[in-house]
Amino acid sequence: MENIAKVKIGIVAVSRDCFPESLSVGRRKALVEAYKAKYNAEDIYECPICIVESEIHMVQALEDIKKAGCNALCVYLGNFGPEISETLLAKHFDGPKMFVAAAEETQDSLLDDRGDAYCGLLNASYNLKLRNVRAYIPENPVGDAEDLAVEINAFIPIARTLISLADLKIISFGPRPMNFLACNAPIKQLYNLGVEIEENSELDLFESFNKHAGDARIPEVVADMEKELGAGNKKPEILSKLAQYELTLLDWVEAHKGYRKYVAIAGKCWPAFQTQFGFVPCYVNSRLTGRGIPVSCEVDIYGCLSEFIGTCVSDDIVTLLDINNSVPKDMYKESIEGKFDYKHSDTFMGFHCGNTCSKKMASCEMRNQKIMARALPVEVTNGTLEGDIAPGDITFFRLQSTADGLIRAYAAEGEILPVATRSFGGIAVFAIKEMGRFYRHILIEKNYPHHGAVAFGHHGKALYEVFKYIGVPIEDINYNQPKSLPYPTENPFA
Repeated sequence: MENIAKVKIGIVAVSRDCFPESLSVGRRKALVEAYKAKYNAEDIYECPICIVESEIHMVQALEDIKKAGCNALCVYLGNFGPEISETLLAKHFDGPKMFVAAAEETQDSLLDDRGDAYCGLLNASYNLKLRNVRAYIPENPVGDAEDLAVEINAFIPIARTLISLADLKIISFGPRPMNFLACNAPIKQLYNLGVEIEENSELDLFESFNKHAGDARIPEVVADMEKELGAGNKKPEILSKLAQYELTLLDWVEAHKGYRKYVAIAGKCWPAFQTQFGFVPCYVNSRLTGRGIPVSCEVDIYGCLSEFIGTCVSDDIVTLLDINNSVPKDMYKESIEGKFDYKHSDTFMGFHCGNTCSKKMASCEMRNQKIMARALPVEVTNGTLEGDIAPGDITFFRLQSTADGLIRAYAAEGEILPVATRSFGGIAVFAIKEMGRFYRHILIEKNYPHHGAVAFGHHGKALYEVFKYIGVPIEDINYNQPKSLPYPTENPFA
């Protein structure tokens, strides 16, 4: 993806001075070799200058990994480790960090080459808390070289997200539409996350759009749209305006991102957008999101932030959908029951007008927005990308600031079923285990808006760790709990 960070993890081994330094040196080398044998060698950098035993070593290691261009840190306890120096290293490193520790290799090494890192990691965690330093400690933080290579690789999408968030600017246009109070966006939590926000009027956007009339680049963009749409190009008359709008957004991003490296957009799309611009922006939104620049609908600022997080975690295209409508019983009976292991209450339809990238669609056509066309001339509602979204694994999730400025999140893994929706827009039949209970006791009970971000694949583990790292309270990182684990508000007699 074009709009997210590239991660380079500096691996720094630490050693307590009463343990053999050779333990940490040898184990570090083995860990690096194991990683490079299985994953991309460019992901990591082995800090060779010293084993950190003291504060002076800590400074030397910090300078070395900075010079090497590392933007993430792995503190590796090759033995018990120096709790002060190793946590100072984490404190002074400006970027995401993780801690892992070496397991003992063999029963024959338990006399002179026992490292006791299993014990040392406890002290490290205590000192991190004393210093108010956030660090990622995986579910299985103690292991041999092969074990920890897997854990470091799992840290890559987490680190990529955290690094990217620290350099993100969200650009929004206009207030959210009338009757969309649920998409409120208190900006305090954005600043707490280190995210910048630039809020503009849609009138500013309209002025810029008009200035792009006759732009010499429009025919090239139209040709690219025609190639993408193929036989689905059912509204060729609108492509030049859509191309003009796409260039307007891309130029705005370049002119307004300032010192930030990455951008996401919360766009306006109704009610006056269609009559003034002469189209709906859904297809353009889908194209930018396909490049790694998420564009949310209806000025949903936390929706576009969630999409950006999903892009970073998955290193793939995402989308934003309404948790929209129930699956009719006859559709469930005919197409799902007995074919898939889901109850009727596990299913629902996710929908938006046409903002999902063509690469994630089973098939698609350029259409007009059916709902808007009920009250407006059809010719000003063209610009949606309609069709069923491709089946496969998904994660439905959202990070949200509440109306009173608190922050919470959810993630639920499931799948898009290969079931024809017989409907309109960009839409799919979703199935998530215990969705009915999750819908009632999390989405409704905790006042989440109707928009959810969708990552294609199962990414709940990484999303959970990202939410935890950025400071979402554990009790407010929600998921679809199994029936055996009731929600606090669930009626035990139901």
